[in-house]
Amino acid sequence: MKRKLFALVAVLAIVAAACGGGSADTTTTTAADTGGGGAAEEPMKVAFVYVAPIGDLGWTYQHDLGRQAVEARFGDKVETTFIENVAEGPDSERVIRDFANKGFDLIIATSFGYMDPTITVAAEFPDTQFVHISGFKNADNVSTLFGRMYQPRYLSGMAAGAATESNILGYVAAFPIPEVIRGIDAFTLGAQSMNPDVEVRVVWTNTWFDPPTEKEAAEALLAAGADVIAQHQDTTEPQKAAQAAGAVSISYNSDISEIVGDSVLTGPVWDWGVKYISIIEEMMAGTYDGSESYWGGLSDGVISLAPFSDRVSQETQDAINAKMAEFESGATDVFCGPIVDNEGNEQVAAGTCMDDGSMLGMEWFVKGVSQ
Repeated sequence: MKRKLFALVAVLAIVAAACGGGSADTTTTTAADTGGGGAAEEPMKVAFVYVAPIGDLGWTYQHDLGRQAVEARFGDKVETTFIENVAEGPDSERVIRDFANKGFDLIIATSFGYMDPTITVAAEFPDTQFVHISGFKNADNVSTLFGRMYQPRYLSGMAAGAATESNILGYVAAFPIPEVIRGIDAFTLGAQSMNPDVEVRVVWTNTWFDPPTEKEAAEALLAAGADVIAQHQDTTEPQKAAQAAGAVSISYNSDISEIVGDSVLTGPVWDWGVKYISIIEEMMAGTYDGSESYWGGLSDGVISLAPFSDRVSQETQDAINAKMAEFESGATDVFCGPIVDNEGNEQVAAGTCMDDGSMLGMEWFVKGVSQ
């Protein structure tokens, strides 16, 4: 009922305008007053739950850019709140429930480990809309949202495979869940498309945000012979370690060239604001599918590839751009056979491609990955 009432308020406001009318920290912001007269409408209240500090150019930083894009798009029709450093598990359930108790219209939980807490709280608040990032469990009022990040992962792997001289690529990885495994496999396949002799060595940190540990993992990989470093965490420490060692890197989440210069070749980028704005527009119109399962590709704008470093040759750039065009058009995808895993088993037969369900549950590594 609350969502329907909010849509009605939004419509009436449009008509009126036409007629001339760690420890978790909470921050609430309301976009600037537009200066219009008359009674103010009640803004839509949107809460964001972040697993790490906003920090510099990482996962949480990109989500917060999405929040800021929402404010810029909707002005005083929205009020946003966020809490940083919310641990996965019981603490996240407490935070999500607190937002629901406070009457927020939309609660966005931005980490995989928030999945079950989100489902639990959503069952208690059927009139509140929840969006969970990177998970796979839906309910009538719980949508799941992610992007086909494996596509730019593959493309960035092409840059890494072309750049390596040692044929050893290092990958600092968070947790062995399908999202991370899928990214490692895509990166490896992309690298192998440019250099069939390449090996991808993975070090698990079991962290989303632990800068010292992630730096140490990168340094260990560099010491073992890796000359290109990639990662899947919320920090830029692995790329900083690569730069300090005279190696190159692949970024994740955003363009980090302002931090490590041309030592970062390129990298997958998130633009969460594209989808956040779309969801809120549909909620205001009363048309949003509250149990949506969204997995957008390169053509949808929620994912992209960072600009190329000058260290990436024009030949490599052309090859990457050609493959990107194939992904965008749907002519092909990353996980099309034949694909063999690192134990010698055929996982994808020639002439076939993995379906979404199989990719979302991926638990095996392609040939060329070692741990």
